[in-house]
Amino acid sequence: METKKLVLIFIFITSLLFIWEGWMRERERLDNLANGTLVNDNNSVSQQGPDSPPIPGDALVSSQSNQDRASGIDAASASTGTPRNLPTGEQIKVITDMVIAEIDTAGGDVRKLELLKHPSRENKEIPYALLHSDATQTSVAQSGLIGEGFPTHKTQYTLETKVREYSLEADQDKIEVRLVAPRENEVQVTKIYTFNRGSYVIDVRFEIDNQSEEIVRPFAYFQMLRDSNPPAGATMMIPTYLGAAIYTEDEKFQKIQFSDLDKNKADYPRNADNGWIAMLEHYFLSAWLPPQKAPREYFAKRQNDNLYTAGVISPVGAIDPGKTTSISMPLYAGPQEQEKLAELAPGLELTVDYSWLTVIAAPLFWLLSFYHEWVGNWGVAIILLTMTVKLLFFPLSAAGYRSMAKLRLVTPKLQRIQEQYKSDRQQMHQAMMELYKEEKINPLGGCLPILVQIPVFIALFWVILAAVELRYAPFALWITDLSSPDPLYVMPLLMGISMFIQFKLNPKPTDPIQAKVLQIMPIAFSIFFFFFPAGLVLYSLVNNILSILQQWQITRLYGQPSSNDASTKKKAKEK
Repeated sequence: METKKLVLIFIFITSLLFIWEGWMRERERLDNLANGTLVNDNNSVSQQGPDSPPIPGDALVSSQSNQDRASGIDAASASTGTPRNLPTGEQIKVITDMVIAEIDTAGGDVRKLELLKHPSRENKEIPYALLHSDATQTSVAQSGLIGEGFPTHKTQYTLETKVREYSLEADQDKIEVRLVAPRENEVQVTKIYTFNRGSYVIDVRFEIDNQSEEIVRPFAYFQMLRDSNPPAGATMMIPTYLGAAIYTEDEKFQKIQFSDLDKNKADYPRNADNGWIAMLEHYFLSAWLPPQKAPREYFAKRQNDNLYTAGVISPVGAIDPGKTTSISMPLYAGPQEQEKLAELAPGLELTVDYSWLTVIAAPLFWLLSFYHEWVGNWGVAIILLTMTVKLLFFPLSAAGYRSMAKLRLVTPKLQRIQEQYKSDRQQMHQAMMELYKEEKINPLGGCLPILVQIPVFIALFWVILAAVELRYAPFALWITDLSSPDPLYVMPLLMGISMFIQFKLNPKPTDPIQAKVLQIMPIAFSIFFFFFPAGLVLYSLVNNILSILQQWQITRLYGQPSSNDASTKKKAKEK
């Protein structure tokens, strides 16, 4: 059997399995939502609402002090509002060179965050909204304090000034927005947002002024609230991750699947003094980045009505009477730019989802970025990367093509053997092995080189799929977005034609069923690649063209019958 064709069939089936797996995950999520229940550790339905602050665990409480936990628990047990009907107050607009943010005085939450340098999928004139809350989708950044009388994300704040819109001026490096909570128990809390020029990092800080006569020990929590609805423009044909993720030095990077939270089976580190927690979606993330070597407790849970939270609780420490202290937490809300993420926090670059082939995909992306810096076009960079990979595997692929070229010469003899021993498969197999030995042909010689290249192909698939740098990156002519399918379907059709030419250069299959399958494959692949990113189709097309040229040259050199074979064939015809 033709090993190369079998490998291509394997790739095709594997790709279909990717889509099937994604479809099954989506079906499971919808089934869980239809059931509408969440089982907790006590096998009861969770009653805690989405507006409830989290509860600090024993380990975190003991790390701060032996304070009375009742205040925290009382605050955490409260529940008001409904998931799609979050309390609203005044809207504060903040415009920088990177984002447009909207902060609601109800809870002091970031209810909307648009990325100015990244257009939406539906309309290039509109910035992509990473955070937003409306009737169709919810994704907001919430924070508050845990303790009796302290403000939470349902507290009504007031602005310290009357300014409702802030804009970063040319002579400014940052914007500061100060929100004041109602004074409770002689403790004044101010929530401060700081937006910096040229940065997607927003600093969220609580200033706590204790004018009471007692020591207070609040906890601060910072969380992302999100539903499981995919971002606008997402498609089930392309498998991408949507859910929470966490990183610690001990456990490294872990995804927290929404489906695991639905079943209350999520396994992730709770207590640590390092790491971060985030919500991920295709190309973008929102991550809380606690300072290193500071105690914290991570949490992730499903709320009611298809809402999930993931966040961190940190102890503020003891605040003596008459003293003021503060606690801050950086929030990164922006694109998954691998090099920049690595500079922000350890392991944050791992949020770029290369699936299980990160060890191969990461170097490929580095090389792709290098070529882009050189030529300034991501499409040309993909072509150069394809040529580099092809050159790297040239010795292996050349050996495979030589084996196939020799196999092509003996195909008539193989057909005669099959005809002669069609009723005795064991004798047929023995005769074929003798022929291979006589002609010095390794029947598996073309298989290993192709198998070695499969992980690279899949890794390149994930690089092109996951790299936000390719989002809306133009190539040439009608290809204006390498991360989207070819709008005219020209490249998928050309790729199908190139596959057809490749098959014609290979030995003709002796099995009629296999021959039929190989005739259908170029058509099937063309249709299949209609839905793939243009960047991936470009890679496949260029790779096929280079393979055709290489195979044609090797077949010309090694695939022609020798003079002895030609004379023997001539004598046979004369007889």
